Amino acid sequence: MSKVLKALFVIIGTLVGAGFASGQEIYIFFYQYGIKGIAGIVVSSVLLAVVIYKVFNISQKDKVENYKAFLNGFIKNEKCLEVFNTVIDLFILITFYIMIAGFGAYFEQELKINGLIGSCLLAVICYVVFLRDVSGLIKVNQWIVPILIGSLLFIGMFVIDVKDIFQMSYYLPQNQSGKWLLDGILYGSYNTILLIPVLIALRNLVTNKNKQIVVSILTGILVIILSLIIFFMLMKVDVPIENLEMPAVYVASKISIVFEYIYGFIILSSILTTSVSLGTSFLENVAKTKKSYKQFAFLICVSSVIVSNIGFSNLVNLLYPIFGYIGLVQIVAILKR
Repeated sequence: MSKVLKALFVIIGTLVGAGFASGQEIYIFFYQYGIKGIAGIVVSSVLLAVVIYKVFNISQKDKVENYKAFLNGFIKNEKCLEVFNTVIDLFILITFYIMIAGFGAYFEQELKINGLIGSCLLAVICYVVFLRDVSGLIKVNQWIVPILIGSLLFIGMFVIDVKDIFQMSYYLPQNQSGKWLLDGILYGSYNTILLIPVLIALRNLVTNKNKQIVVSILTGILVIILSLIIFFMLMKVDVPIENLEMPAVYVASKISIVFEYIYGFIILSSILTTSVSLGTSFLENVAKTKKSYKQFAFLICVSSVIVSNIGFSNLVNLLYPIFGYIGLVQIVAILKR
């Protein structure tokens, strides 16, 4: 597999996590705004593509080895640097917790198994992968993400009705709020916080300008396509979406048991790839030695199970918009370079 594809699959694997595949993110940031939400998807995807290119470019040009060194190019005050780096680490860790909670939520909603069991299972898998460092991250994504993308496209072909798309103004929420643009920017913003440490870890796979451009464009296109599939799936929800932890799973289950199982794979694999990416990013940032790397890996996996009891959708609704505003500061600094 080419280095460009490996990088692309790790990036998509990071982005397409529990919040995305479940439909929660698409509903919160886009679907509630109706047709305007589609414009929001395009805005956020373009923003992501531009930031991905800029981060790869800066990492190569400045020979950045880690996230703190990357931030050092923008923040010269040591105290401010430490504070911002700590905030980013905290966000990555919290989002890792959200993935663990999402895994448990799927077990609870679809398999009727105690969510704690699902959370414990993913925590154990992540711990095993973490022990292999970045190589484990790349290996997991290069095998799972292509199947994940193919499965989501397959579901979209059968679930989405072309006739409904042309008549979507009748089905979509009639939200007149102009906040769709802000939410589109915020969605791209908080995702860049998650992505940047991963992009730095991938710097040796994307070593020239042409590869950087190709990876950035392909990522933007794929995010638009996958987001629209989830968006149009939400049109099939026949109960209040806010009452569902995983609305996209609900849609698949209403069609057939086969689709329910396929979407189950999509959810669980997307959660796995994102949690592995986030956990690896956090460990690369905070661990100074191999021994401390293993210690931190054990701690975050154990604590994730405890935090998962808060609930998946509650965590997504509360924390993602907050960190989206924090990410805006970073995006402005990156685009100025």
